[in-house]
Amino acid sequence: METSPVTCRMLEDFYRIDGHTFERQYKEVLSNFREWDQLDHAEEWLLFPYNMGPRLAIDESSLSNGELYTFVTNRDARTRDQSLIAVVAGTKSEDVIAVLRRIDQGQRNAVEEVTLDLSDSMRKIVRTAFPHANRVIDRFHIQKLACEAVQELRIKHRWDALQQANDEMEEAKLNGESYLPFRYPNGDTRTELLIRSRYLLFKPTQKWTDRQKIRAAILFEQYPDIKTAYGLCHSLRMIFSKNTIKDAARLAMARWYNKVEEAGFHSFNVIAATFYEHYEEILNFYNNRASNAMAESFNAKIKLFRANLRGVADKKFFLFRIAKLYAYPH
Repeated sequence: METSPVTCRMLEDFYRIDGHTFERQYKEVLSNFREWDQLDHAEEWLLFPYNMGPRLAIDESSLSNGELYTFVTNRDARTRDQSLIAVVAGTKSEDVIAVLRRIDQGQRNAVEEVTLDLSDSMRKIVRTAFPHANRVIDRFHIQKLACEAVQELRIKHRWDALQQANDEMEEAKLNGESYLPFRYPNGDTRTELLIRSRYLLFKPTQKWTDRQKIRAAILFEQYPDIKTAYGLCHSLRMIFSKNTIKDAARLAMARWYNKVEEAGFHSFNVIAATFYEHYEEILNFYNNRASNAMAESFNAKIKLFRANLRGVADKKFFLFRIAKLYAYPH
């Protein structure tokens, strides 16, 4: 219970105990929850300054009913014990900064690097609370935007295909004929082709199965704009995968900008503009090839633990369990 994200109810089958009763006893007696030094303000903020390190991550996560909390973690602890530094209710920059300023300024000035997403509030928090740290915007958020742009184009064509199929069915009905949809050589109709192409567009070509290669060939032949958009997304992925230094990445990015301009896709122009606005912070990735993967991993653990609790109402006790697992030494 102290070192693993298990619940009292999960122990019922293993130890033949009444999980509800044990949960109450653990909370009120065994865990020292009532004597916790952060109990009074737990729902608003938690702070563990002794877990500070030179490389941090900041992200937001939902604890219950979509209510967001901001988490600051030590990347070097790799989502294990003593990885949690701060938890603050909400994402308002002023609130998070006020809590982080409780940490000694010397400790905050010693932070060298913080990974974060594209959120302006997160940038403000890092800029104010950790003034000497390099801000590294997670490259996966940029790549995610590119993937979403490709999917947006696929979905647009899917709606058009659905409308075309409806028109063809209506025409066949008026002519007293049975409707037989057009099928491509792999057996897909237009709408099926666009629906079933979703996952292959997320993956690089070398990871396609044989069936996906056939489907992609048909898709790209029928919808050359999707092929162009997929190429732009893949090119952006390669910039981060292949380049090892900033200067090479800058050159590759300039070429990518030219391709985006030639393609004329609105969504990719927005991505290019976003990249331009956060240029240096994104390229800081090449200093240490740092990403926000640790923060995402931490969020995944929190969500899994929350799912296992299945409706436990006491948020303070939930935060206490999180602190036990990830803030204190085991």
